[in-house]
Amino acid sequence: MRSTKTVKFVDPTPNDSRVVLNVGGMRFETQRATLKKLPATRLSKLTPQLSYYDPVLNEYFFDRNPGVFSQILNYYRTGQLHYPTNVCGPLFEDELSYWGIQREEVEPCCWMTYTKHRSTQETLQTLDSLELDTVRSTSDDILRKFGWEDDLHLLTSGKLKTHQRIRSIIWQIFEEPRSSKASKVIALVSIFFILLSITTFVIRTMTIFEIIDYDFVDVYVANNRTELALIHHIDRADNIAGFNTVEWICNSWFIFEITLRFIVAPSKKAFLFSILNWIDFLGTFLFFLTYVLYDVYRYDGHYASLDLLSTIRVARMFKLINMHPRLRVITTAITYSSSLLSLTIYFCILSILIAGATLYYVERLSNPSESQLISVIDGIWLALTTITTIGYGDTVPKSLFGMIFGAITTIIGVLIIDLPMPIINEIFDNFNRHLLARQQLPKQRRRTTPAAIPHKIQPLMPSNRHRHHHQQ
Repeated sequence: MRSTKTVKFVDPTPNDSRVVLNVGGMRFETQRATLKKLPATRLSKLTPQLSYYDPVLNEYFFDRNPGVFSQILNYYRTGQLHYPTNVCGPLFEDELSYWGIQREEVEPCCWMTYTKHRSTQETLQTLDSLELDTVRSTSDDILRKFGWEDDLHLLTSGKLKTHQRIRSIIWQIFEEPRSSKASKVIALVSIFFILLSITTFVIRTMTIFEIIDYDFVDVYVANNRTELALIHHIDRADNIAGFNTVEWICNSWFIFEITLRFIVAPSKKAFLFSILNWIDFLGTFLFFLTYVLYDVYRYDGHYASLDLLSTIRVARMFKLINMHPRLRVITTAITYSSSLLSLTIYFCILSILIAGATLYYVERLSNPSESQLISVIDGIWLALTTITTIGYGDTVPKSLFGMIFGAITTIIGVLIIDLPMPIINEIFDNFNRHLLARQQLPKQRRRTTPAAIPHKIQPLMPSNRHRHHHQQ
């Protein structure tokens, strides 16, 4: 009778001392007691009933990153979790989440390297919100911005209504200057009128373009009548009429543009809360206000405060920010540096107050007769011009100790102003580098489909009847 051998499968028990882990094709061996050091983690709950246990090879297979797992297993052995420098931060976070380990367990020596990717993700999210690389919005983007996803006519016919299509087209022409030839033309026209308005506002203040107003008065000397004399009235100086014509043309375009943009805006609330729109509106409103005041009602006086407010039309240059992505990156970097800038201003004010009071009392104690600092206000003014490195020279310390303290104040001012600048520059460089990287990436990339969950591997055990037959 031919003898046969019976294959015996050994089922591991929780009391086995050694465990074999196959992670991404790389085998790791460790003690089961080592995996029990971290309760409530995936490796601390290994049992043969799990789907990733292979009874033939007597090992647990995990289709995960083996490079990261070496650090995970080292954490079980030593109790110290270090960050692998050759792995991207989000990948390491995903691996920690899979193995059931908290990210706060990373050692302090690796924490800055580990969290660096979070600032990168925040930067990318900010760039996504700015839509700097969006040349033309897609149909889905337009439906989402205008809130037309659930429009009944769109759902039934698959098309937008005529007025909706016209509204979206006009919105793209005025708000996306790189989306089409028509939008580029509108952008160039808008830039032309902005530059023309600002140029007119600047050069009209030159004296060569002023119409001088003179009055003839009688001058009497010793009760004798003399010839008529000319008196120049500065307050009643006027400009040539051509400037008013140019201003009317420019502001007519501005009022047409802002009105049309308001009508087709997807969100009227967001439009009204935009600072650039308020600058455009106030610049146009102040032009019409000064026209009504001076030309319609013929007011002969002069409102210096009104003329000062009229300078807001120069701020229309900020509208050019939407024309180029780099300009928006600069403003975004400044916005993100607002906390640092406010802290710098706080320390500047604190230093000015302390240095101003100290300079006043040093000058007063050293040589009060020659001191130019009459009060603490004069000391604060001297400290302000010193810390900001302006140095008008109208007020200076006269005593030796005052000069020494003034030199120290200058050094402190340079440190206060210059130290935050590299941080602000780094923030801008971070945004700029990621913007350049995003522009070089393909617009669409291949995505993997979800993997199927493997079922429990059943051992090929011979049946009882077959085993009994061979034993006979």
